[in-house]
Amino acid sequence: MTGPNFRTLDLNLLRVFDQVMSERNLTRAARNLAMTQPAVSNALNRLREAVGDKLVVRSGYGIQPTPRALSLWPAIADALRQMEASLSPGDFTASEAGNTFMLSMADSTAAELVPGLIEIIERDAPGVSIRIVPLTTRDPRPLLDEGEIDLAVGYFPAVLADLTAQAQQGGLAPFDHQRLYEGEYVCVMRQGHPLARGPLTLKRYCEAHHLLVSFSGRPFGFVDEALASLGRQRRILLTVNQFFTAGRVVATSDLLTVMPRHFVHVTGMAGELVLRDLPLKVPAVHVDSLWHRRQALRSDHAWLRLALAAAAKMAFETDMS
Repeated sequence: MTGPNFRTLDLNLLRVFDQVMSERNLTRAARNLAMTQPAVSNALNRLREAVGDKLVVRSGYGIQPTPRALSLWPAIADALRQMEASLSPGDFTASEAGNTFMLSMADSTAAELVPGLIEIIERDAPGVSIRIVPLTTRDPRPLLDEGEIDLAVGYFPAVLADLTAQAQQGGLAPFDHQRLYEGEYVCVMRQGHPLARGPLTLKRYCEAHHLLVSFSGRPFGFVDEALASLGRQRRILLTVNQFFTAGRVVATSDLLTVMPRHFVHVTGMAGELVLRDLPLKVPAVHVDSLWHRRQALRSDHAWLRLALAAAAKMAFETDMS
């Protein structure tokens, strides 16, 4: 079977293919393209003939890409984004913009970043609005893929490891990321807690009762993974889904919790809390912004990423001053 003749290939078919792959749904793709669904189906059929592959098959309420479609899409999507950026490089003017951006992050992250972000918006982009929704997962890629959020901000070690593995294998991952700041986790307890004095040994730590900040509600986190590797475990008496709540509960109980060190001052409860180094090795705090590659060359999205990075720099310059 001969390959497609790119000199005669209608580039509009690639735009249709890109939207179908992004949405995994013909109806939504048609709406985004201001086309009818039959017109989208017809365009897909023409592209199928050109490349000699089904490209997508129906699956439930949407469509499922074939392996050939998955291999084609990253290059096609990047080419389209580069063309869009070249043809309209300055279509976002911050001072005149009225965009609304959707971000997902934990309360601890928002407390660090949002004050600086608002300062930037009020100064440079007074018509821009920000909507922040709770981060409820360590893998926000489905939310980004479905277009429910523009950016996810948080600690995503498994996601970043997966993206790195894809890059090492020569693949083009559909998501990109940027490191915003780093820190460390510490054990947090109330002033006057029995463990606030003397060495915090692993034995004393495991014998205490603990509060876990868990986005999913699952009573098992990265500290528990580290303990399990040592053949130890701890008693999780309570899980909550916000660091602010954790700080308040710990300040008025004998529970221990784990927080990013830099976050404690943001709680407004630093004077009521004692910070101790954990008696075991755990991963450092790496907070990244994560986005879908189809957003990468949009000038408004690029502005948002720059503003968020500037807000992170402002926050940590303040912390160190």
